[in-house]
Amino acid sequence: MADRYFVDELIHDTRARLVGPEAHHLAHVMRARAGEVVVLFDGSGAEFSARIEQVGRAEIQLAVLAREEVDRELPLAITLAVALPKGDRQRWLVEKATELGVAELCPLETEHSGPQSVGASLERLRRGVIEAAKQCGRNRLMTISPPLKLSDLVATASTAGPRWLAHPGGAALSTALAEAFASRQPAGITLTIGPEGGFAESEVDCARAAGWQVVGLGRRILRVETAALALAAAVASRVDGA
Repeated sequence: MADRYFVDELIHDTRARLVGPEAHHLAHVMRARAGEVVVLFDGSGAEFSARIEQVGRAEIQLAVLAREEVDRELPLAITLAVALPKGDRQRWLVEKATELGVAELCPLETEHSGPQSVGASLERLRRGVIEAAKQCGRNRLMTISPPLKLSDLVATASTAGPRWLAHPGGAALSTALAEAFASRQPAGITLTIGPEGGFAESEVDCARAAGWQVVGLGRRILRVETAALALAAAVASRVDGA
């Protein structure tokens, strides 16, 4: 796959420009020159072939040559609600969730995790989404939503598709998958993973009372990011037609 660059504004006509980290990488790392052709994407679902017209110190001007609708998204929307780990584990989770095709990542606040302070790191996480999308070929960016308390998620999550809460003692993942896709493929699915200490039993009871399914992930204790990606990967592999 050719080198791809993200344009942080929708491309509507025959001109485009790269600024910030994207322009710096293309100009100073790749040492691009006028006349070279690159691939752009703007998060709308399309790819654009574009010719470099001018390389400046902080901005690159390009002429858009062609637009192509290239859909590499999953046929259902995965919402991954997770009590985010810290540091590099958080960055790794965001990167791999993007690669797996997750549509939305929702930082989750629970009794054992407390507030999710992602405000200061939101731009860094968004940059991780862009880099992962560039690498894996996605033309739509995974959304990172504002932090949400579990009780609010339980009350507001769409009932149009399965809603799973990962917790020891729940239904086997294979059973949950078979039940979720037994009749028809849902439009979306919500996967919820707690912090290192797990969900409080009161939280599990609340989710069950609201119609959520509790799903187990085997006999071993998994880290947050492992559990989150195991669930996302299981669903993605079930529906991805590639």
